[in-house]
Amino acid sequence: MCCESKRRFLLLYATQKGQAKAIAEEIWQQAGAHGLEADMHCISEMDKYNLETEKDPVVIVISTTGTGDPPDTARKFVKKIQDKTLPPDHFAHLQYGLLGLGDSEYMFFCNGGRTVDRRLQELGAQHFYDTGLADDCVGLELVVDPWIDGLWLALKEALQLQKEKEGMNSAVDAVSSSISTAPHAVHELKLSSEVQNLKLEDEGAKASDILSQKLDDINLVAAARDTEPSLVHSVPPVSQSALNIPALPPEYIEVEFQDTQGENPHLSSLISEGTTFEVPVTKAVQLTREDAIKTALLLELDIADTAFQYQPGDAFCVICPNHVSEVEELLHILGLSEKGDDFVCVKVKQGTKKKGASRPQHVPERSTLRFILTWCLEIRAIPKKAFLRALVECTSDVGEKRRLQELCSRQGASDYTCFIRDSNVCLLDLLHAFPSCKPSLSLLIEHLPKLQARSYSVSSSNLYQPGRLRFVFNVVEIPAGPSRPVSRRGVCTGWLAELVAPLLHPSKNSLHTKRESSSTEKISIFPRPNNAFHLPADPSVPFIMVGPGTGISPFIGFLQHRQKLREQHTHWEFGETWLFFGCRHRDRDYLFKQLQCFLENGTLTHLKVCFSRDSSTAEVAPPKYVQDVLRLCAKEVARVLLKERGYFYVCGDKKHMADDVSDAIVDILSMEMEADKLEAMKILAMLREAKRYLQDVWS
Repeated sequence: MCCESKRRFLLLYATQKGQAKAIAEEIWQQAGAHGLEADMHCISEMDKYNLETEKDPVVIVISTTGTGDPPDTARKFVKKIQDKTLPPDHFAHLQYGLLGLGDSEYMFFCNGGRTVDRRLQELGAQHFYDTGLADDCVGLELVVDPWIDGLWLALKEALQLQKEKEGMNSAVDAVSSSISTAPHAVHELKLSSEVQNLKLEDEGAKASDILSQKLDDINLVAAARDTEPSLVHSVPPVSQSALNIPALPPEYIEVEFQDTQGENPHLSSLISEGTTFEVPVTKAVQLTREDAIKTALLLELDIADTAFQYQPGDAFCVICPNHVSEVEELLHILGLSEKGDDFVCVKVKQGTKKKGASRPQHVPERSTLRFILTWCLEIRAIPKKAFLRALVECTSDVGEKRRLQELCSRQGASDYTCFIRDSNVCLLDLLHAFPSCKPSLSLLIEHLPKLQARSYSVSSSNLYQPGRLRFVFNVVEIPAGPSRPVSRRGVCTGWLAELVAPLLHPSKNSLHTKRESSSTEKISIFPRPNNAFHLPADPSVPFIMVGPGTGISPFIGFLQHRQKLREQHTHWEFGETWLFFGCRHRDRDYLFKQLQCFLENGTLTHLKVCFSRDSSTAEVAPPKYVQDVLRLCAKEVARVLLKERGYFYVCGDKKHMADDVSDAIVDILSMEMEADKLEAMKILAMLREAKRYLQDVWS
């Protein structure tokens, strides 16, 4: 129960990867110093709170996942409040503030938070504090930090108004006295992710959540010639500033080594999203030549003996481990190389000051140390500032300690963004850069997020290949850099490439020959259905597909499915189909040359391809990118979309392709409709709203 001397508010979080929860925990930690008590719950725990009867202010922190969906933990809540039978005054009694997390690289930025915010407003709820939308593309903290700073005064004013409504004007407590001495503030902060709109100047040290570290407290050793900042080195003004750093997060995990033996948990126990399936890899094919810039692999899985179901356009997730060499390296740095196979018991530390502390669900109560580091913790995660703050206490070298303090401070915000966030620095990189930092295993469990399963688009049709599931991916290569001493491969793509490497037997006769073989290797997967990215329900409706590189993956499934439908239903009317595909080189990374077969049998009506790095001797240079080819087909594209009410699908890289394709469509609509760009943009927005312009993109 809440302490009677502090005023209560309800704090709800909806998280997919742990960020929203971490921010909610930060709010909870700061609340006490402001004379407030946060009653914190995951939004899925609907048995522990009741918005229908809630009288106190509500603070909601919610992330966005997929193509603009609320996180899995919020699905039941969203379904409940979207009940169309609810009256417009259902939440008229409710006061709330909402912080949405998202990534502007994706089309439906912060849509999880926007969806909840919009629906609560429709049901009569009132803002006591303006909504904040934080952008992971530029750094969540740019909005999160000032939003939290402004939250406390807004909460106190909301609680004061509530008290007055309850006829308690005569009661004077810490809240009312703090309000009487505080200047009146308007809380419509209009927070956005645009850095130029934010004022992050320090407003003075707050004893609750920051501490001032004076420069003369430590002896800085820095070479005079070091004039450029780096991960391990700072320059003025940061190096000469008093620092405002976060409060030290309370410890709450205890790890005990055990002498007993046993078995590790099954991987399915780590997944909360539903049923998992362990399936064999039946085929592996390298789709690109050895001299291609990227290596693309196609894997085929046998799902015949499972209940796994999918439609073309769906995605699914692969449960993957951290790389064995990185796990061994981490064990070595922790001084636990000899104890990797020892069983440990993970439990909540007695007497912890962390409210509602519990063992992270993704970490089993009992397993081997190596199992935890291999399958449970995202050791490649970019460390949050709270983690850096905790690492300060594990660092003995005074210069390294100071630099870690700078990187988690307000004054070092730009250094954090540049040298950690944008450089994709992970825990191992930090431990190499700051060798006197020796964190405990319990600290890693407290701060490292869950190792997430990786999502891939299905590249097949169960109608075309019953009992088989195919997917295509590029093996991600991460080069070494100033903040990262070694190159790495993607966690999942690197693991899959190693797993099937023995199955890929190169043909020495021809570089054009695809490599393939059969396998008994198994991987664990679970479905991730896509609610919209499917073929039109009416087969007579035409559609356009744009998928350069591995973005072509779901469209292979589309075309396979359409071919079988044409064979099975010869009397049906089928609309025309367009595919725009692009890659660097025709002879190195044209992933699916069998597209010609779909063209020849009539499944595919129009195939348009382009090759961005191939040289040409033609007088008029051929188009390099799919958006260029779209512009050359402007009249046909406009006809399909406007006159024939067709569908438009885009799959692939968000940053370097999908936005350019969107711009091209705006230009095409503007030109063919003889309208200005604003009108064309409105038409495109209507197509999106009608689910006729659909994207499956990644950053």
